[in-house]
Amino acid sequence: MANIHDIAKMADVSVTTVSRVLNHHPYVSDAKREAVWKAVKESNYYKNINAVNLSTGKTYLIGVVLPYSDHPYFSKLLHAISNQALANQYKLVLFQTNYQKEKELEALEMLKQKQIDGLVICSRANEWNTVEKYAIYGRIALLENSSSKFISTTSINHFDTFLKALEFLYQHNHRKIGYCINRKTGVSSQEREAAYIGFLKQKDLTFHSDYVFDQCLHYQDGEKVYQQLLEMKDPPTALVITSDQVAACLVTCCQRGGIDIPNDLALISYDNHPMAKYMELTTMEIPFDVIGKKLFEQAIEPDSVTHHQLEVRLIKRNTV
Repeated sequence: MANIHDIAKMADVSVTTVSRVLNHHPYVSDAKREAVWKAVKESNYYKNINAVNLSTGKTYLIGVVLPYSDHPYFSKLLHAISNQALANQYKLVLFQTNYQKEKELEALEMLKQKQIDGLVICSRANEWNTVEKYAIYGRIALLENSSSKFISTTSINHFDTFLKALEFLYQHNHRKIGYCINRKTGVSSQEREAAYIGFLKQKDLTFHSDYVFDQCLHYQDGEKVYQQLLEMKDPPTALVITSDQVAACLVTCCQRGGIDIPNDLALISYDNHPMAKYMELTTMEIPFDVIGKKLFEQAIEPDSVTHHQLEVRLIKRNTV
């Protein structure tokens, strides 16, 4: 395969001239430019992208770490980030971790080795200190609330958002309120737990451990919650569910089982996916497009570390 030196020899010009022509620089005579392109065509030459990357210091690749690519929450985030990458001539390298720490470390090592220009982590598996030590190697943007001096973050205030949902249910005369989350160990789940416990204390309400349902992420998990509710002697009258999918399944199960929504059980879900609209779920709307835009910009921003916290809107429909 021909290289740049071969092209220079065929066109009878310098290697510098060939480089200028290939990179569309001005100040090359028409005759020399024509000779270079003729040599390129005759030799079937292609630019070595790796060499170009070494010379510019950029790969125009951004890594995106997320636990699942097929869940609507993370797919909407990925879609928003992808739109920004497309608009800025970047490509994405996707790392699906299933919350396995070693998979996340593979992405961080690629950043260290300069195989990607930046890294967006949508939900981390490793400890904060483990992630932060990689910030010296390149840009990291994290979907999490932090004031780190080394890692840029975009987040929503999970504490205040959860409190808003709980207060809304309380104002609708609910005193036995529970909630459904994915991981109890997640940072956002810990903030929600703190909001929940503080809310119960403020309102002088009793804490029931069985009102907290975890491992609720996928559509079918709503049926699991439904079965647990049926087995309770004193079930909650309202739930905050951090997934529209889980809430939609629970509503369907309740309708089939004769539990009236919202009179017997009121629900507030999260995300505001299209199904929330069509199933008339009261939900907390996550601004995915804005989050994706901010995270991408933070991942390619070469100098400053920034922190953004975005508002979540309560959309009132028919499940409360």
